[in-house]
Amino acid sequence: MTECIFCKIADGTIPSAKVYEDDNVLAFMDIMPTTKGHVLLIPKVHRENIYEFSEEEAANLFSVAPKIANALKAEFEPAGMNLLNNTGSAASQSVYHFHLHFIPRYDRQTDGFGLKWETKEQDYPPERLQEIAGDIAARLGK
Repeated sequence: MTECIFCKIADGTIPSAKVYEDDNVLAFMDIMPTTKGHVLLIPKVHRENIYEFSEEEAANLFSVAPKIANALKAEFEPAGMNLLNNTGSAASQSVYHFHLHFIPRYDRQTDGFGLKWETKEQDYPPERLQEIAGDIAARLGK
């Protein structure tokens, strides 16, 4: 038996407040929500992070994302929404089973969620961005 908490939620060993379920994915309420309506979407098969997905697995999961987002929008009428995934400890991943957070936003000053985003445009002039883009595209075979 697996020790992964999200695998246990997916197989029903641990109960959850389910929002959506099909053969491939499960969406449920976060038990430590940041805002009202905070939902997690996971693949039922254990994948530690986005790097481990096949294209088909990713398509199955991400095809459900708009359904979840639109249901949250209709139910709560948030001012906005953050979709968040943390991959690896450097990105603050704490549960090592891929999960996508849907965090409805109400008042960004008081709703309990915040991001610190410092731009570094001085380090990446247009010619450097073109070089980086070319390197990434080469990895994609384009």
